[in-house]
Amino acid sequence: MILLDQRQLGASGIIVPSLGIGTWSWGDIRFWGYGQSYTRDDISQVYRLCLNNGLNFFDTAEIYGSGESERLLAECRRQDDRPVIVASKFAPLPPRFSAHTLLDALDASLERLGVEQIDLYQIHFPNPLFKINALMDALAEAVRAGKVRAVGVSNYNAQQLREAHARLARHDIPLASNQVRYSLLHRNPETNGVLDTCRELNIALIAYSHLEQGLLTGKYRSGEIPLPAFPRNLLRAYRHSNLEKIESLFQVMEAVAQAHSKSIGQVALNWLLAKDELIIPIPGAKTPRQVKENIGAIGWRMSTAEHTYIAQALH
Repeated sequence: MILLDQRQLGASGIIVPSLGIGTWSWGDIRFWGYGQSYTRDDISQVYRLCLNNGLNFFDTAEIYGSGESERLLAECRRQDDRPVIVASKFAPLPPRFSAHTLLDALDASLERLGVEQIDLYQIHFPNPLFKINALMDALAEAVRAGKVRAVGVSNYNAQQLREAHARLARHDIPLASNQVRYSLLHRNPETNGVLDTCRELNIALIAYSHLEQGLLTGKYRSGEIPLPAFPRNLLRAYRHSNLEKIESLFQVMEAVAQAHSKSIGQVALNWLLAKDELIIPIPGAKTPRQVKENIGAIGWRMSTAEHTYIAQALH
């Protein structure tokens, strides 16, 4: 097992590995079954391989595969009873129109996960139909009931973070985390106030989409493999003009990767880890190969000069 850095979930007192595991894709099995690129056995192997390497922080949500991701995580826990840290999310979507529905949704997630308490329970995204204060009050009630250890949000902007943090403070409960999209190609948290607010209020920033759906692995840069299938191949990010624009970034990342005997994707993830101690990336993994790729991004640290070199590559 490699030596893992550990990070804090804000002021919650919960310690997690510096790298979590996103299970969004696990829910796909509900729809695609066994005939696709991975199977339930792959997921079981992924789970065991993660735990063998100290990666015991799993992020899921009730809407991932309509609950299938949570059920698969429960299945893995039954097969391997080593302790894990579980995060899930409440989706403020119709027919829900009240924060009170959060408690029923929480009970359903607890049942699917086969646990009596969720370590981190998050609001999946803001919805103007749901008042932030009411949602935070419902989260506080869940904590008081012992059904949740810590609470967080996802996709909240800086002002929404401040409102949520202030409301929870009235209950003497910290806002543990904000889960947002963050990568070398999507650095909005650095400019929209989210990263600074997380630093100021001691809120962990859980980063998703760090590889931008495979774009930051560098595998599409030279045309060695076809572009992704429809409709992703129509996205602006995969246009030839954009690939040419970010080639300078790939060249810098490739140089750093070669210096450390790593892949470009591993450099992209390590860059986030080195950015700030409050950042906790949660790359997905649905095959053992992907777990091994993720593991290769930790246990080492690029230099400050390399980090700056990469950060400035697109400027």
